[in-house]
Amino acid sequence: MLSTIATGLAIDAYGPISDNAGGIAEMAGMSHHIRERTDALDAAGNTTAAIGKGFAIGSAALVSLALFGAFVSRAAISTVDVLTPKVFIGLIVGAMLPYWFSAMTMKSVGSAALKMVEEVRRQFNTIPGLMEGRAKPDYATCVKISTDASIKEMIPPGALVMLTPLIVGTFFGVETLAGVLAGALVSGVQIAISASNTGGAWDNAKKYIEAGASEHARTLGPKGSDPHKAAVIGDTVGDPLKDTSGPSLNILIKLMAVESLGMGGNSSREGDLLVTGPMLISMITEIWVRLITENDHCYRGRV
Repeated sequence: MLSTIATGLAIDAYGPISDNAGGIAEMAGMSHHIRERTDALDAAGNTTAAIGKGFAIGSAALVSLALFGAFVSRAAISTVDVLTPKVFIGLIVGAMLPYWFSAMTMKSVGSAALKMVEEVRRQFNTIPGLMEGRAKPDYATCVKISTDASIKEMIPPGALVMLTPLIVGTFFGVETLAGVLAGALVSGVQIAISASNTGGAWDNAKKYIEAGASEHARTLGPKGSDPHKAAVIGDTVGDPLKDTSGPSLNILIKLMAVESLGMGGNSSREGDLLVTGPMLISMITEIWVRLITENDHCYRGRV
């Protein structure tokens, strides 16, 4: 498996490089035929990126499976019986977590994008000469919005991943936690693959129409037509799917298994899996409250 690392990294890196080349060509005001070539490279990059993400997802699945086996061994669980009510409930909860996590990340992307749009509108309305190109926009504020959102908006999904093994292991025991890990692994891998492939397909659908890559694409109309508007909407959903939700699910399935193994391997008695669970829950809750309070003070200060 290690022999394919170089190929996988090259395939995965090709997509962002070609995408950035297109963005640089557009910002530099280069000719239209250069932009057409970079669009073709970007479309191919989306396909290769989906392949590279497939390698990453497969790697995360194997790592999580190995960690699950180590957790079962350290917790002295002889069998994980699906017919056991605790395990069955854990499977249902674990299978639900990737959907919940994906919904939270998608919502975070939408919230950050809305803040960025509002800031851009504010600058166009308040900075004289910006529409005519006689003034420079405030780039630092836009960068600050995206940076703050990338950190603060990930607190709820991160808390979901960190707190779930603690709460389940502390109050429901090792068998339920084993079911949660198994359910999250099976469900998370499927959603990650689907999100990566679907997002890349929707992104390429928009480029397919804009480039007029075939006779059928040319019949759909130019930019601004109804099919193109529908493709833009699909691309708006597809970008966070393939760039945010899909790759982040790898972290979910691995981090939950690592945390369960690291914190729960010392005890296998029901309700006593995570001896330090209540203390960690209190610490994380205190950090959460402090972050929310600080964010609220900053917001009031801006208002």
